[in-house]
Parts: sequence; structure tokens; C-alpha cells
Amino acid sequence: MKRKTWTQRLTGLFLSVAVFTTAMGGTVANAETAPAANLQLVAKSAILVEASTGKVIYSNNPDVALPPASMSKMMSEYLVQEAVKQKKISWDDVVPVSDYAFYIAKISDASGVYLNAGESFTVKQLYEAMAVVSANDATVLLAEKVAGSEANFVQMMNKKAAEFGMKSTSFVTSTGLPANELGPYSIKTDQLENLMSARDSAILARALIRDFPEALEVSKKPSFTFRTGTPKEWSKKSYNWMLPGLISYYQGVDGLKTGYTKAAGYCFTGTAVRDNMRLISVVMNTESDTQRFSETRKLFDYGFSNFKMTKQMDKNAPIKGFETAAVKNGVELSVPVVTGSEVSMLTKIGSEVKFTPSVTFQDLSAPIKQGQVIGKLVLKEEGGKEAEFLQPQDAEKAGVDVVASQDVEEASWIRLFFRSIIQFFSNLFSSGTGK
Repeated sequence: MKRKTWTQRLTGLFLSVAVFTTAMGGTVANAETAPAANLQLVAKSAILVEASTGKVIYSNNPDVALPPASMSKMMSEYLVQEAVKQKKISWDDVVPVSDYAFYIAKISDASGVYLNAGESFTVKQLYEAMAVVSANDATVLLAEKVAGSEANFVQMMNKKAAEFGMKSTSFVTSTGLPANELGPYSIKTDQLENLMSARDSAILARALIRDFPEALEVSKKPSFTFRTGTPKEWSKKSYNWMLPGLISYYQGVDGLKTGYTKAAGYCFTGTAVRDNMRLISVVMNTESDTQRFSETRKLFDYGFSNFKMTKQMDKNAPIKGFETAAVKNGVELSVPVVTGSEVSMLTKIGSEVKFTPSVTFQDLSAPIKQGQVIGKLVLKEEGGKEAEFLQPQDAEKAGVDVVASQDVEEASWIRLFFRSIIQFFSNLFSSGTGK
């Protein structure tokens, strides 16, 4: 066997380096499409979502139906807010304590504000007790106020869950308390616990803060005082220990709802905002009241460290390749097109992502008014994989409206008549020259 010359050895070395470099380059290139980091969450189920787009950043068993305990109260909050908006009830309505609410207040291991027979409180006071310190007695009293009975209220909860597309959810109580632990008010049912998946909990949280952003003004309170100004004034800290001043504080957290029963374990649906990006997180069935927050911290750290919302286009900006849209029966045959709002996209920090615009226009007929919505703009990541969304409709609704940047008046019949004649002869000569 011949010995290799110095030149051959050097050539082999260069080839080895080239192969190694190529392999390393391939690893870097594929980093963008690698699976989400293994956060080693100690939870049976979890999800992390960017709120404005509905894009899922991280998930683990997100569709498993598990007991959510008091996270169920997010739906109770929604229905109370909705009833106030629809003027069925008022924040200032005074509600006397019912026998059922008084009984729930006496359950020693349940959260409450210790409602007493003969007392009355406003809807607003009861709502804050429910939202901040997870008061079960206040919750059932509100359920009775809104629907006449908890049973009727639970029917409303399940109906609303179906409207939201919460496919793995079933409520049996307004509070999240087990149906067989309500003493004389226990419910005869094979399903003893409310059931909800992490995905459904995120859907519910997103609907609450989208439709009633004022709910965050309550949920962000780190403490709550009840019977203010009376000899029986009573204060308690929020169960959401990630709020300012509490032991698991996390910058940007302003909600949302904890939960615990023996079957549910320790759960938390949280939300936080930083740099104009709001995240919604859910962890279910953790092992302690502090662990639900430490696992949530992992999710938030991952989301805020790796992703950001980046502005791609200003409001009223023209769209390259889609500068105009065709208009029927107008004085002009087209109308200039601009974005109806600022366009921002969720991107991975450190990556240089390029987006390709695509616009779907409506079938337009004059008259057209300036600012009128005339289509939808979607930005698609070049070479990127399809994003996972919280719900199918999030993908369908992805994008922003495009609008007309000026008026287009309707053309007179004479103008349209002569335009049709010109078009006729134009088509005739075009077909003739093609023979």
C-alpha cells in the first residue's frame, strides 16, 4: 500500500474540515424548526400561548380533560361580566346572602369570605371576592343572582363553553368544588368534578381578557379587603402569588386564576405582558401551591426569552404587489389599498425571518368609501413550518384588514355604457390578432 503524499494528506484534512463545517451548518439551520425546548415541567398538562395571534409556543398534553378546580371561576367571571354588559344585572345591585351561600361559607377547607345569613353585598363586592380570593360562597351567590340557581348557571357555563369551542370541558358546579362535597346541596351526578383541558382553559382566559379587559383590573390586585369600614373588616392576599409584593412575584403578571382540589392538584392559569406581548399560560395538576408558580415561571421565561412581537408594516402602508384592487361600476377601475392597522408578527428572537404578503380581496363594487375594509392581508413566513394555533379559527382569522385609501364613486350609466362598448371592440380586435 502506497503512503500518502503531503499534498494528499493536506487535501484530506481540508475535506474533513469541510464536512464538519457543513454538518455544523446543518445543525444551526435546523435549530429554527427544532421541537420546543424540554422545559421539564412537573405538571400533567400545560400550554403557553401568545394572546393576540393565538399561536401556541409550547404545549404538553394540552387536550387532556382534567379537573380544573377553581380555574372554573373564569367562566363564572365571564358570565357575570356579560350579564352586567347586557344590563341583566348591575354592579351596584345588592344581593342578600342565600341559604346555599351561607352553607358554602361554613365549609372549613373551602375558600370564601365567610358570608353570614342576613348580610347583603353588591355584585361588585362579590365579584372581587370571587376573582381575587376565589371565594366559593360569593361565587354561588353570584350564580344564583345571574341565573336564579346554580343549576341554571351551570347550564349557561356549558353553553358558553360550547360557543367558545372548548371541546374538552364539562362543568357541574360554578365554583369548581366537587359535586359530592356540597352537603345537602350536593349534586347527584356520575361526574363529580368539573373537567377542562389546558387548551380550553387558555381559550377561556383569552376570551375573558379579550371581551372584558377590565377583568384584569380586578385580577391584578395582590390583596382584597371585604366588609370595608365595618367592625368585621377582613383582608386576604390573592392566591396568585406571582402578583407584585407576593412570594412568587413575576414581572408583568396581572392575572388570572388558581385552582386546587384533591383530584385537581394545584393548577394555575396565568397571564403576563412584556414589551407589547401578552402570554397566557396554563399548568394543571402540579404537586404544591408553590410548584404551580415555579412551573409557570418556566413557561414565561421560555416565552419572553425566545419570542417577541415585531412590527412588519405600519398602519396605512401600501402592500408590495397588492397596491390596488379592482372595482366594478366605479368612476375608477381600481382603488389604492393600504393596511388598516399596524402589522406585527410573533418571531423568534435572534432569527432573521422574512415574510411574504398575500392579500385576498372582496368582490368590490362602487361606491367605495375611504377606510372601508376591502380584504385581508396575511404574512407567511418564508420557508417556515405551519404554526400551531390555539384554535382552528385563529389560523383562519390570521392577518389584518386592508382598506381603501380613497373614495371611488359609482360611475354613471352613460360612462358604463361607453366603457362596455370600448371593452367589446378591444376584445374583438384582441381575438382577431390572435388568429
